This record gives sequence, structure tokens and C-alpha cells, in this order.
Amino acid sequence: MDVLRLDDQLTDEERMVRDTVRAFVAEKITPHVGDWFEAGTFPSRELGPELGKLGVLGMHLQGYGCAGMSAVAYGVACRELEAADSGLRSFVSVQGSLAMAAIYKYGSEEQKQEWLPRMAAGEAIGCFGLTEPDRGSDPGDMLTRAHRDGSDWVLNGAKMWITNGSIADVAVVWAKTDEGIRGFVVPAGTPGFTASDIHKKISLRASITSELVLDDVRLPADAVLPDVTGLKGPLGCLSEARYGILWGVVGAGRSCYEAAVEYAKTREQFGKPIGSFQLTQEKLAWMEIALGQAGLTALHIGRLKDEGKVTPQQVSFGKMANVRAALDTARQARTILGANGITLEYPVIRHMNNLESVLTYEGTQEIHTLVLGQAITGIPAYR
Repeated sequence: MDVLRLDDQLTDEERMVRDTVRAFVAEKITPHVGDWFEAGTFPSRELGPELGKLGVLGMHLQGYGCAGMSAVAYGVACRELEAADSGLRSFVSVQGSLAMAAIYKYGSEEQKQEWLPRMAAGEAIGCFGLTEPDRGSDPGDMLTRAHRDGSDWVLNGAKMWITNGSIADVAVVWAKTDEGIRGFVVPAGTPGFTASDIHKKISLRASITSELVLDDVRLPADAVLPDVTGLKGPLGCLSEARYGILWGVVGAGRSCYEAAVEYAKTREQFGKPIGSFQLTQEKLAWMEIALGQAGLTALHIGRLKDEGKVTPQQVSFGKMANVRAALDTARQARTILGANGITLEYPVIRHMNNLESVLTYEGTQEIHTLVLGQAITGIPAYR
């Protein structure tokens, strides 16, 4: 149903990634994810090593057991993962593009050797502590603090909406210090560090979301990420994660679209399939166009990234445009399925609810609007 035949533009290696991840998802995830969503659970411990064997954890990083594949190959993997569920892609994104990427980009060689091989294998799970209970879009105003006590660091504060938080073996936590914002590698089990799950979610239910609390957490001097100070550290990681999102949501939208097409061809009203009615065909045509444009955007930004030319503004463009395209597609698909569209027998309402979260995490639509506004006018309008 890809009228533009975008996957013809993929290399043989990228198509191999597509087929391998798609087969894994079909066997291991799709038959169960509706039940996980309904139960509000995600078998991270069981799936972690399998995703490690698949090679998707930190797959765009070089060395330390990582696959070292292209940005486009990573994007294609994210697309196929999120075609199953945004929670699955979130798990992979947080592991590879946030926690692992922070250690890879800014960590010491000792930190890399200690954590990255195990995280690439899925034997250790990571999380990324930036967002706070009252500090979302303005992370520079964070309240979490770290101060020196002799040669140690002592951290106090809280982080909110942290994917993988309660199951993580290690957290990358960002805190204000006298010298600016710094990142810290915090192993689970460190005294004073606790994580509790957030319940009663209606979105991203097949994903573990937690609050982290740091109460006089004492860390050795070598726990700090040595190679970055300031917001450029966490924002650099967020740009990596947003890149995965702009690919991933194309998969979520595609899943909804395919369900709508199949339903329209088999559901009969007034003596014929509803897909034969002009209004239904108009909906499907606009869904095809939206996903085609989103796919083109993802592929173009991916090629720029592989050439070392991508900018944060381009990533914001892709995240903002593609999430909106996927969410609009999900909503349209829901109307085609009618009452059946609200059941977990079909993937549409699950994707639609998930995409409501994807719309606002890793930068809200409003923040990405201001990123593009500044790129267009040269004038920042955040305050």
C-alpha cells in the first residue's frame, strides 16, 4: 500500500534490517502487545536480551558490542518496532538513544566499558532522568541539585515520567551543580535512590513509566560524565531520541492505515464494502498521502544524518510533522472502523492513545514550533 514505494530507496542492508525487525515483531510482540497494553505491563527483562540479540539496542553506536549501523537503518528499525507499539520503540529509544548515547558521547572510557556492552546485549537496562515533576519543557530550570562533599558527589531531587525507571540497572541523571548542569551515572541500588511506577495511564500502557527520587544519593567522583557541562549534554541526547521518533511514528501510522484498509475492504454496509464509498476512499487517500510525506521526511533526515549534515531544527521539523501525520492517520482510521475501532482487537485505539503521549514527550509540539519559529525568524520566543 506504499504508493510512493519509498522502501525501494533503501539499501540492501537497510532492507535486511527492516525484514529482520519486522519478523521479530510479528513473532514476539504483535500477538501479545494488546494484552500487555490492557494489563499495563511490559516484559522488559524477558525482551531485553532478545532485543540485544536482534542488535537494535544502541545499534547506531560504534564499538562496545553495538552494531554500528547507519542512521537510516536505525530509523527503519524504529519504524518496524513502533508499528507494533510505541512502548516497544520507547524502550529501545531510551536504552540506546538516551542512556547509552549519554555514556557513549560524554562518559569516561571506564564508564563505557562498564555499561555499554551489557546494555547493548540487553543484560543491563538504562533510563534517563531529565524531566521533573514541575519542570518539563524548561529543563534548564531543574530543581535537582548535586554538590561536592570531599571527593564525592551528593544528589537530591526528583525526576518524573521516566521510561524504564523502576526496572533500570543504571540511571543517567542530570542535576545542577556550581559549575553548571552535569550528568551522573547512578547504579540502581545506590542508597537514597528509589524508583516507583506511575499507574492509571491510558496511554503507553505497554511501557514502564516511573518517578525517580534522589535523597542524599552519594556517588564517587568518577560517577559524573566528564565530557559535557550544560544543557547541550541532555539536549544532544534528546535530539538522538527525537530522530528515532520521527521514524517510529510512521510505523504506528502505517499499522492504523493497514487495519483501516483491510477493514474497509471487508466490512459491508448498504450491500457493499465500505471501501467502495467515495468518502471512505477520500479518508484512505489522505492517510496514504500523510504517511508518504512522513516517510519522505524521515528518509531525507536520515540521509542527512548519515552524511553528518543534520541539524536539531531538521529533527524538530520531522518530529513535529510526523507525529501529527501519524496521529491524524490514527484518528481517521478509528472513524473507518467505527465501534470496532475502540477495541483492542484492532491496533488503532492503542496506537491513537500512545501517539497522544508521543505528541508531547521528547519536546511538545509547542516547543518544536518555537524551534522552527526561531530558525525561520532568528528570534527566540521561549520566554
